[in-house]
Amino acid sequence: MSGGLLVAGTTSDAGKSVLTAGICRWLHRRGVKVAPFKAQNMSNNSAVVVGPDGRGGEIGRAQAMQAAACGIAPDLRFNPVLLKPGSDRSSQVVLLGEAVDTVTAGNYHALRPRLAGAAFAALAELREAYEVVVCEGAGSPAEINLRAGDYVNMGLARHAGLPTIVVGDIDRGGVFASMFGTVALLDPGDQALVAGFVINKFRGDLGLLRPGLDMLARVTGRPMYGVLPWHLDLWLDAEDSLAYGRVLGRPAAPHGTDWLDVAVVRLPRISNATDVEALATEPGVRVRLTVEPAELAAADLVVLPGSKSTVADLVWLRETGLADAVAAHAAAGKPLLGICGGFQMLGRAVHDEVESRAGSVAGLGLLPVEVTFAARKTVRQAAGTAAADPGVPVRGYEIHHGRVSSADPGLPPLLAYADGTGEGAVRGAVCGTHWHGAFESDEFRRRFLTEAARLAGRTGFRVAPDTSFAAARERSLDLLGDLVEEHLDTAALWRLIESGPPAGLPFVPPGAPR
Repeated sequence: MSGGLLVAGTTSDAGKSVLTAGICRWLHRRGVKVAPFKAQNMSNNSAVVVGPDGRGGEIGRAQAMQAAACGIAPDLRFNPVLLKPGSDRSSQVVLLGEAVDTVTAGNYHALRPRLAGAAFAALAELREAYEVVVCEGAGSPAEINLRAGDYVNMGLARHAGLPTIVVGDIDRGGVFASMFGTVALLDPGDQALVAGFVINKFRGDLGLLRPGLDMLARVTGRPMYGVLPWHLDLWLDAEDSLAYGRVLGRPAAPHGTDWLDVAVVRLPRISNATDVEALATEPGVRVRLTVEPAELAAADLVVLPGSKSTVADLVWLRETGLADAVAAHAAAGKPLLGICGGFQMLGRAVHDEVESRAGSVAGLGLLPVEVTFAARKTVRQAAGTAAADPGVPVRGYEIHHGRVSSADPGLPPLLAYADGTGEGAVRGAVCGTHWHGAFESDEFRRRFLTEAARLAGRTGFRVAPDTSFAAARERSLDLLGDLVEEHLDTAALWRLIESGPPAGLPFVPPGAPR
């Protein structure tokens, strides 16, 4: 077979990514050869994939997570177009893994035909290689101001003949109005592909929801394929840092007598915020994202995460008083970690004629390094060890323009590549690295947290001996598959995937003009 499905949403963060992953895991467990696809993603959370030419390329992290749900390795074709916002008005364009341009809302239309062609070609290849391709839309298909050039929502569905389901987040309120309105704003050709709905994040008595489900079916002529419940354990691999609450996950009770409190600065242009998720899987570790200087003062460990715009976010740190709070934390001898852009901010200077074109900008001066931005982005997977203990393996990935161009002689690195070359820097309780994903390596994470607790004076903190981040991710994916099997009409979904859009779906007025 060559089945397909498009999971669209009433809004951004309605649950498209998790529902797509859940459907992928359900199909994978049925023995179906399935792959995910998102024609265009806009996110600064990305993963590194090795392309056919052996070079590293970027795709949205959500598609890497969905690939894991399918039991397959990530592929650049799973997310052929990735837009990485660097400001409110511009984004870096990553095409089939490689950064090719920077666009604004004004000039994006000129590049769009090339991007659409690449996306359509990638989907065609995947449908030849897999029995089912589960596609994820972007934002809402009812963004009628963007419909003319759309190739990720109904434009994709029309091109490939994909049946479409619309998911809505009931936790936001107004889910019935948004579902009805989504269909009613589409033109007749688009409406003919919208087969039904899924409600996400429901809490309460399903019986109280039933009258609304029945009325929606009557006024649209389309069924509800199911209602997914709210589940606190679904927080790993968030598509966007804004999907996080203040505290990541559900912190388990400590193994020792002390908790370790971790404050992560929520930068305006934060990228790969998923780096800190691994810390949050450890019992007794409370990880929260914050923009409050007072919360840094109370934290044991402060993390400056990655940034798509290092210089702009460094300016923001100073304007908000967070830079002073970071410096005070370091002056108190408490542990401070910078990852990628956060590492660059910790140095003496950032020399940037590439990303911000701001020239030389003073860093926070907490590490004796200087960083110079190179025109060609470093995108690669990384493997090595902890520099202080070569017996501790570490794996990660790199996505950055900045390169350490100057450092004090003898400055200890945090990590080491397989060839023994040092990476990152450590000075006292302050450390940094360009490697994303390093804390998914269990033994390295445990040793890092143990040292952080010592430096913070949390003598009663103990790491768990058996926490596995990979196992936690698999449990999350299995949970998604379980929720799909238990709460969706999977027999109806299977018919939809196998046979395509049902014939005779009614038109819901007024509809967009033809």
